[in-house]
Amino acid sequence: MKKYNHIDLRWKTKRIGDILSLEYGKPLPKSERDDDGKYAVYGANGIKTRSNKFYVDQPAIIVGRKGSAGEITLTNEPFWPLDVTYFVSYDSKLYDLKFLYYFLVNQGLQKLAKGVKPGINRNDVYKLKVKVPPIEQQKRIVKILDDAFEKLEIAEKNTENNLVNAKELFKSFQKRIFDDGQDRWKKRKLTEISENLDNKRIPITKRDRKKGNYPYYGASGIVDYVNDYIFDEDLLLISEDGANLLARTYPIAFSVTGKIWVNNHAHVIRFNDKKIQLFVEYYLNYLNLENFISGMAQPKLNQGKLNSISIYLPPENEIQKIINQFIDLKTNIKKIENIYQNKLIKFDELKKSVLQKAFSGEM
Repeated sequence: MKKYNHIDLRWKTKRIGDILSLEYGKPLPKSERDDDGKYAVYGANGIKTRSNKFYVDQPAIIVGRKGSAGEITLTNEPFWPLDVTYFVSYDSKLYDLKFLYYFLVNQGLQKLAKGVKPGINRNDVYKLKVKVPPIEQQKRIVKILDDAFEKLEIAEKNTENNLVNAKELFKSFQKRIFDDGQDRWKKRKLTEISENLDNKRIPITKRDRKKGNYPYYGASGIVDYVNDYIFDEDLLLISEDGANLLARTYPIAFSVTGKIWVNNHAHVIRFNDKKIQLFVEYYLNYLNLENFISGMAQPKLNQGKLNSISIYLPPENEIQKIINQFIDLKTNIKKIENIYQNKLIKFDELKKSVLQKAFSGEM
């Protein structure tokens, strides 16, 4: 049996400028923007707001021109493209819209972005040479890609759900340990079991910092490295301010050790017993602190409120056992999360591979 070349002889080499036009988006005054409006208003990387006006009244492809330059979005509804975008016009007798969408995604237009605020010049896009099949073959390719991506999206969604479930597993374990323990553990103030060293903190403005090897800590962890240190021991740092005190997207309490510098955005707490420090770290990262936080726009956990927090402390012979359980579970969950994160990366790679095969004629 004769083996044919991947590319059908009907695929023609053309410049992108001969296939489509990138039309400039149009500014929309803020007075005409309305979050409850009927039509989507697109920026460079997707919907930015809404409006009761539209500029384009048919399905189209939007290409990021400035900022998120090269991002590709497909819409089937009337819309308004802002002036940081291009929208695609083309001959619908010769080209299929969804094919052009996949085709542009496969081009990786981000590589054409230039400047401090990256932007894409449409003439650079127009110069690119590509091979394009007849429209009936374009439609077949679209069907294959739609089917493939639908299956990939289902698998990707399942993986994302599994990743969320893995994170929730740790939270549910925390809840069971800490909530059950309150009935039998001893209630202690933080000041009874630790010493506050906030008066030893020294903030340094970014301009005055001298680069070095010592971690410089703020509310959310290491923010810089400096050439000197003010602490050299095991400590617990607790966020004093910042949106994360309410959002809790990452830990607000974190143990540190060795030579470090701390600014005035993190409380510095010393414990005489390392295992109590670790227990309190887990406890505070679980505890709802909303009643101890002042300010919504600029959330703050001041020293007085921090000192008033009650810690339910288990008997000494239980503390290390609980810590070991947390460490083991956290280690295992981290392994599971890494597996799922790697799967998500593989899905992205697979999508790119499918597109490349489609536009090299291998489909």
